[in-house]
Amino acid sequence: MEPTDLRADIPALDRTIYMNTGAASPSPARVVDAVEDCLEHQEYEAPAAEGAYPAAFGVLDETREVVADHLGATVEEIALTQSTTDGINRIAAALDWEPGDTVVRTDLEHSSGILPWKRLARRGVEVEVLDSEAGRIDLDAAADAIADADLVCLSSLTWTHGTLLPVEEIVELAHDAGALVLVDAVQCPGQMETDVTEWGADFVAGAGHKWLLGPFGAGFLYVREGAERHLDPAHIGYRSVEDPNAEAYAYEPGANRLEVGTVSPAPYAGLAESIEIVEEIGYDTIEARIEELTDRLKAGIVDADGVELLSPREYESGLVTFRVDGADAEALVEEYADDGVRIRDLPYPDGAVRASTHVFNTAEDVDALVELL
Repeated sequence: MEPTDLRADIPALDRTIYMNTGAASPSPARVVDAVEDCLEHQEYEAPAAEGAYPAAFGVLDETREVVADHLGATVEEIALTQSTTDGINRIAAALDWEPGDTVVRTDLEHSSGILPWKRLARRGVEVEVLDSEAGRIDLDAAADAIADADLVCLSSLTWTHGTLLPVEEIVELAHDAGALVLVDAVQCPGQMETDVTEWGADFVAGAGHKWLLGPFGAGFLYVREGAERHLDPAHIGYRSVEDPNAEAYAYEPGANRLEVGTVSPAPYAGLAESIEIVEEIGYDTIEARIEELTDRLKAGIVDADGVELLSPREYESGLVTFRVDGADAEALVEEYADDGVRIRDLPYPDGAVRASTHVFNTAEDVDALVELL
């Protein structure tokens, strides 16, 4: 599949210039068709055929295999969730916390990587914040902060600056200190080839509704083989145990213990289809196009009067953050939307807005935003 074919299959792009994939992507018609077909089969055909539960479980099993293969993991290491937030919360709730335990997070995290630890702080868990500068983490400072940690939470790619964090190095520091590591990776799959095993992290959370072009409601959680021994899930159900009818229950091995009960298979059918589309285009094409468009956008920002580029000038990702002097970020985003260009404002850095370039975008999309600047 060529990027032009993908663009033609995304109905939302007929009505707007969309540069906000870092928040959520518009799905191709193929993905929505997969969702609808799954739902129709589940409700119209399965009751008179294989049965509702076997039909649903078949979709979930297939999607789990697709996700695992796409991320370089095994099927046993993947749990299906609703979102990145859901995945992070499942880990936070499953670990055995005691007063005085310490979580270290960066100051670059999305609220998904902040709020669960605020909640644990009410139970006596200490939360340390590792400060950054311009979207960068100093490894010496990280080593000091992590020395007494029980868990480290960080993003692989920052939503604030579009910078890649040194995940492998931080994982090594954390493991040397005896800490577990949870990575928010939602900004990576779909825009760059991602093998979650290369980081060495214990847990990796993500979702399909951003760069993977999937529907809302389908996420995934990687649990490194052996790391499940640290998890005593807060919720239990027939899908999380080996035999739900046994007198004494035993959790499913691996990540499956974090799946609980009945969920709609439809979003996961959409996720599997969206991953297939990404793989049809290929990451060589995706990464090259995103880099080309991002460089074009940054050049336009740098040349514009009164506009400050907050992301690195050198390419790292399709997330481009900038600030327009004297402008209210929220009002600016609304103004640009009225002009047919969709970006978003950020809670920090102060006054920042962010544009995203994906493989379906064009040079004309970028030029339209630059012209507004």
